[in-house]
Amino acid sequence: MNKIESFTVDHTRLKRGIYVSRKDYLNEEVLTTFDIRMTLPNIEPAMEASAVHAIEHLGATYLRNHDEYKDKTIYFGPMGCRTGFYVIFKGDLQPRDVVEIIQEVFMFVKNYEGDIPGADAYSCGNYLDLNLPMAKYWASKYYVEVLLHLTEGNLVYPKD
Repeated sequence: MNKIESFTVDHTRLKRGIYVSRKDYLNEEVLTTFDIRMTLPNIEPAMEASAVHAIEHLGATYLRNHDEYKDKTIYFGPMGCRTGFYVIFKGDLQPRDVVEIIQEVFMFVKNYEGDIPGADAYSCGNYLDLNLPMAKYWASKYYVEVLLHLTEGNLVYPKD
């Protein structure tokens, strides 16, 4: 069986950042999947599932209500390894094209107050497993340490 593309990235050299994970084509439309890498793989601790779950609820809600991105957002959700998120946008995009909206998402999460959208038994299959304080911690850490200081090393996957 062939390795999927994301398993060919050298995670021992991967920095926190925003990367193009893949591009898919649906007729004339390009869908760009971004790797929103929040922690250093296999070095920093993975984020707690409850924090990841809260960021997912908040990030998806923010994007799907955003004036410009609500119709461009296909998906926002966690990586199984809990080191970040995938976001899929319509369009043939590069990391620099989405820096501002990713900054907005994580600013929103780090400053969020109130009830988490969809945090009830009707709306979510595991609504008790949401941790807003930890979501805010991870969002703030990523925003301050990474999103405000992006370089090419945080925007292009390491090459062999």
